Parts: sequence; structure tokens; C-alpha cells
Amino acid sequence: ITQTSLIAFVIAFSISFFLTSCESDPSKKIKEENVVSTKDRLEKSTDFPEVKFEKVSHDFGEIKEGVLAETVFTFTNVGKSDLIIRKTKASCGCTVVNPSKDVIAPGESADLKVVFNSAGKKNKQNKSITVITNDPAQSQVVLRVKGMVVDPSAPKSN
Repeated sequence: ITQTSLIAFVIAFSISFFLTSCESDPSKKIKEENVVSTKDRLEKSTDFPEVKFEKVSHDFGEIKEGVLAETVFTFTNVGKSDLIIRKTKASCGCTVVNPSKDVIAPGESADLKVVFNSAGKKNKQNKSITVITNDPAQSQVVLRVKGMVVDPSAPKSN
């Protein structure tokens, strides 16, 4: 095989490859009636989880520096399929979130325990907790905790 015939073969192969691969447009294989059918089915379906929190914020009030302040956010799955807590994340390492369970059946309630460590903090503190679930209507819920961190030797204000 000569170098010229090898180059000609490679060029011919490349052209035929690109011509045949461009003819298989996947969007042409989608049937419109299937798209409409699926859309209608999803719009009529109500078998989804739905998270509902009793409260979405908590004010600790005045906290002496160094104290661990705790609160609980209670929530219920008011939907029709299992609610899954996929992830919880706090805006700061000083805040720890601990869900009582990760899978909540329809009609069941669960708690998210939130602990704020005030060590090394001063003055007004605002922290957020993001809860990521499989609820299609609100896959992320942002909870908030706040408080005023004061010097531990200061007398409590009225």
C-alpha cells in the first residue's frame, strides 16, 4: 500500500463516517403522541412527596458565647409517596444538622435537630440550613436560625 492510497482511504473513510453519523438525528425518532401522553400523565399524577415544615426560622434570642444552642424543626410528608432527605447543609461549620430519619412515609413527621455552637462568635448571628429533598415542588427548603451572642460574663439583658 502506498502512502497516497492510505491517505485516500483515510479521507474516504472519514467522509463516509461523518455522512452516515449525521443522518441519525435522535430528535426525529421522538413521536409527538408519546410526548403529549407523557406530559398529560405527569400533569395528572399526584403521587409525589410533599414536605411541610411547622416553622422555617428560629430565634435563639440572647446566647452566651460558648453555649450550644439547640432547636428542632419538625416537618411532615403531606404528599402521597416517600419523602427522601437527600442532603442537609449548614451555611457555617458552627451549625450542625441532624435529621431523625432520611425516609419519611406519607403522613409521617420527622425532626431536624439543629445545634449552633456559639464559641468564638459575637453579636448578631444568622445561619441558614438548606434541606434538599425529592419533593418536586420544592426540592430545597432554606431554614434559618439567629441569635445575639453575648459575653458570658455580661449580665443578661431584659
